[in-house]
Amino acid sequence: MSSSTNQNLGLTAGLNESQWAQINQATSALNSQQLTWLSGYLAGLAQSAQGSQAGQITATPQATASASQSLTILYGSQTGNAKSVAEEYKAKLDGLNIPAKLVNMADYKAKQIKAESHVVIVVSTHGEGEAPDDAAEFHSFLGGKKAPKLADLKFSVLGLGDSSYEFFCQTAKDFDERLEKLGATRILDRVDCDVDYDSDASAWADNVTAKVVETLSTGVGQATPVAAAGTTTGSTHYTKKAPFTASLIESQKITGRDSVKDIRHIEISLEDSGIQYRPGDALGVWFKNDVQLVDELLASLKISADTTVELSGKSYTIKDALIEKLELTQSYPTFAKAYAEFAKNAELTALLEDKAALREFLAVRQIIDIVRQYPAEITAQQFVDALRGLTPRLYSIASSQDEVEDEVHLTVALVEFEAHGESHQGGASSFLSTRLNEGGEVKVFVEHNDNFRLPEDGNTPVIMIGPGTGIAPFRAFMQQREADESEGKNWLFFGNPNYTQDFLYQTEWQRFVKEGVVDKVTLAFSRDQEQKIYVQHRMLEQGAELYKWLEDGAHLYVCGDANHMAKDVQDALVQIAIEHGGKTAEQAEQYINDLRRAKRYQKDVY
Repeated sequence: MSSSTNQNLGLTAGLNESQWAQINQATSALNSQQLTWLSGYLAGLAQSAQGSQAGQITATPQATASASQSLTILYGSQTGNAKSVAEEYKAKLDGLNIPAKLVNMADYKAKQIKAESHVVIVVSTHGEGEAPDDAAEFHSFLGGKKAPKLADLKFSVLGLGDSSYEFFCQTAKDFDERLEKLGATRILDRVDCDVDYDSDASAWADNVTAKVVETLSTGVGQATPVAAAGTTTGSTHYTKKAPFTASLIESQKITGRDSVKDIRHIEISLEDSGIQYRPGDALGVWFKNDVQLVDELLASLKISADTTVELSGKSYTIKDALIEKLELTQSYPTFAKAYAEFAKNAELTALLEDKAALREFLAVRQIIDIVRQYPAEITAQQFVDALRGLTPRLYSIASSQDEVEDEVHLTVALVEFEAHGESHQGGASSFLSTRLNEGGEVKVFVEHNDNFRLPEDGNTPVIMIGPGTGIAPFRAFMQQREADESEGKNWLFFGNPNYTQDFLYQTEWQRFVKEGVVDKVTLAFSRDQEQKIYVQHRMLEQGAELYKWLEDGAHLYVCGDANHMAKDVQDALVQIAIEHGGKTAEQAEQYINDLRRAKRYQKDVY
């Protein structure tokens, strides 16, 4: 059919010459698959528009895959990021009428994988390349002898991680390699996302969706957008991308004058937000970098503060960009690599070839330390392009809303240290602890954590292991159990350096004990005696009773340091099961795994 004939048809349909020219220009570069998808999309818009004109929202019939094919989104998340990305991807597919199931790996029957036709995996990595708790069992199954051949499976993997760590996105790499080894075919190559993952995750979602449309079924190619009835963006729905502007009520130091730690009790007002949270959730905090740090950095670079730079298509002065948009207090390999190209320093360049040495180098340096150590001629735009975007910090919530209502409380350790002849502070911790004045604004959102919840039955015993700031969620737990008048027994293990300086919320815990809310508190103050004693040592000392609590149905919770404490606690639990449960080492490991599977062993570690 000639172009003139097409134009006449367009005019007959009510399009004027200008509209037809725009359509012709927009579609000229599309292939047949893209044109097919676009035709379905436009048809969906037309149906939605007709429904709106009739005073109602009409959803188009869902495209149906063949009976033997389906798309399953599996996620494994430790802090909630992978879950959020997976939920956003599911919403994208819903909007295109592509049928899909969204499943937490913790709730997925591993053997079901052999019946799947299309699977996409969104998974984080924590610790030293370990799978998140949600994904641990499925991860182990795919790497074990019982994993089935998966020749009929198509898959894609999205990994979330932090390139500052040695085992960057290791869990995603494991899933990708294991599925390939089992005979599955990639829909799209694996994508490994750094901490500023939004744009990479979005691009992956778009690309994998295009491939799914091609391979899932012919019906999906005609998918049209759904207008969901009653869907609105409520003022109370605040997220990482759309946070609530809260205000600081109080920042109070709760360690003693001579403590080696500066730990703050932070209270933030959520008044008029409508935000709801539960014990076990975390608060995401967007912070601003220290103005003094930014000024020193610009002076070192010899860049004027009012120089304009572009970030994600928007213009900022470089000073504003460095204060509000870019990561300065953590160093990371991508910056070192980009900056080395401008510094042209042999020592820095050599470091890039030795990953272990580079990690050690970056661990004790902030961005300004690298700039001072290796001066470079670099433009403002080149510098901001080398940096990664600022990411919010997550803090375990230390309060129950039944107790504090429209407030949220945090327990924050101020990161502060001397290095290279200069004092350094953490970004978010110093913002909340020392730089944000009372009444000052802070942008926040709640990160829900359904993997760290009190038992539904208030009569269930609870064991809480939370040294240092790991005590935060357990303060919330006890406020909640007190408000609920729960009858279940409660046992706290807490540790810190010194009893007189570092017993966080001491008077509150004493009141909980006095009023019968808490049945037992076991303390481990490491520096109050010659030999250091930590919570895992106290657990072993109390092993017989602890095991009895577990046998009586207790739920056990661990919060705090992931790299050392959480592993030591795990080892102690295994030893307790061996010694007091009469189990072999293998049986003890299985016992702990069974507790985890039953959601009776939950961790909030970082």
